[in-house]
Amino acid sequence: MRKTVKINGRGTVTLPKEMRSHYALKENDLLIAEETAEGILLRPAAAYPIEVYSAARIREFDAEEKRLAKHYGQSRAKKGRPKRQRG
Repeated sequence: MRKTVKINGRGTVTLPKEMRSHYALKENDLLIAEETAEGILLRPAAAYPIEVYSAARIREFDAEEKRLAKHYGQSRAKKGRPKRQRG
């Protein structure tokens, strides 16, 4: 499918409805604009939220790691298995 589109004064390009429907694009979806040898390539992008951990949350993770290390260290000792070394 090939369509001609216009860039407005703010640099906005409106994709024709047929293209948006064909690629299941909806309002606020993200596109990657990539420069190629043939020109500009637009393709759908995926954005995933990330969690930025606070110092308190990192301390929670550290405490749980210590608890698990202690638990698994004791359970191996009870079974007579040597502790696995990291390396």
